[in-house]
Amino acid sequence: MCYVILLSPTEQDRRDMEIIRGHVRHLQELERSGQLVMCGPFSDAPGGMVIIRAESREEAVAIAERDPYILSGVRSYELRTWDLSHEGNKHMGIAAD
Repeated sequence: MCYVILLSPTEQDRRDMEIIRGHVRHLQELERSGQLVMCGPFSDAPGGMVIIRAESREEAVAIAERDPYILSGVRSYELRTWDLSHEGNKHMGIAAD
């Protein structure tokens, strides 16, 4: 299952390179474990998005909450379950044969 972690700045937001490097290390760990699908900041709005693979919503919450951005309070997050639509699942059973 894939989950989307939407990251938004909080009132405590600040450009702290230690926190940013910690966030990047967190992403690298997710990449090494095969859980990171894609990630990056938004170019037209504050915040960013991390798409992960996790076995359960509880695991996805744990991943989000160990991100240094969240631990430091400079970002908040919203977690969404992402159902993938693609040719392999006939776009969720809707596409014609």
